[in-house]
Amino acid sequence: MKKLFAIPTINKKLCAHFGHCEKFAIVETEDNKVIGVEFLNPPVHEPGTYPRFLSGKGVSTIISGGMGMKAQELFAMNNIEVFMGIDSDEPKTLVEKYLAEQLESGENLCDH
Repeated sequence: MKKLFAIPTINKKLCAHFGHCEKFAIVETEDNKVIGVEFLNPPVHEPGTYPRFLSGKGVSTIISGGMGMKAQELFAMNNIEVFMGIDSDEPKTLVEKYLAEQLESGENLCDH
C-alpha cells in the first residue's frame, strides 16, 4: 500500500518550525519501504494554505518539529496524522524510523 509523508525542511533536513520551511519533502512509501523523495516549494504561508496544499497532494502523515495549534486542527480536519517533536534529520531517515516504529515524538518545538 502506498503512503505519502510530508516533512518541512531547510537545507534538505527537518526544520523545527513547520511554517518556516523552505521546501516540503514528500516521501513516498510502498509496503513499508521508501520508494521516492521529492522536494516541493510550498505555497505562500498564510493560515490554512499548507494543510490544503498537502492534503491536495495526498499526504497522510506529517513529521514535524513543531507547529501551531491552528495548523494541527486543520490537519486533523483533513484526516492527516501529525507526528511532532521530532529532531532534525534527513526526510528519508525519519520516514524509515517511523515505518520501523522507532520514531519517538516529543514536545512541540513551536511556541505558538
